[in-house]
Amino acid sequence: MKKIGKKIVATNKKARYEYFIEDTVEAGLVLTGTEVKSIRQGKINIKDSHASIENGEIYLNNMHISPYEQGNIYNVDPMRKRKLLLHKREIKKLFAGTQLQGYTLVPLSVYIKDGRVKVELATAKGKKLYDKRDTIAKKDAERRMQQHSTEKYRS
Repeated sequence: MKKIGKKIVATNKKARYEYFIEDTVEAGLVLTGTEVKSIRQGKINIKDSHASIENGEIYLNNMHISPYEQGNIYNVDPMRKRKLLLHKREIKKLFAGTQLQGYTLVPLSVYIKDGRVKVELATAKGKKLYDKRDTIAKKDAERRMQQHSTEKYRS
């Protein structure tokens, strides 16, 4: 029986802080059975991961999936490169986007959709230090306005 819906397993909060997100695409992952079981338990880390295009295929690097406890001989290397499943036209579009200066492919989240593991992949441009400071200042201002508005209703 297929589970219908979307369950977010891991998010890359650092990506939205480190990069300007330009375009996103949903991609499937080529995984082994024990990796899927480990992901369902939430034992995945995508904080330092990125995608690369090699020979017309996209691979996800530095994504850590902890070995499944009951997996014994079927467990694979937790840091291995994992192939992403995309249509050729999507790969060409992402390749064209990464050819621009300063752009890279970053995973934003990993989730289970209708029983399959998916990755939300983004074309992103790195932020400079002053851009990061600006982002922090905006978040701080929003937080202050939110606190101020809730205090107004309490009094």
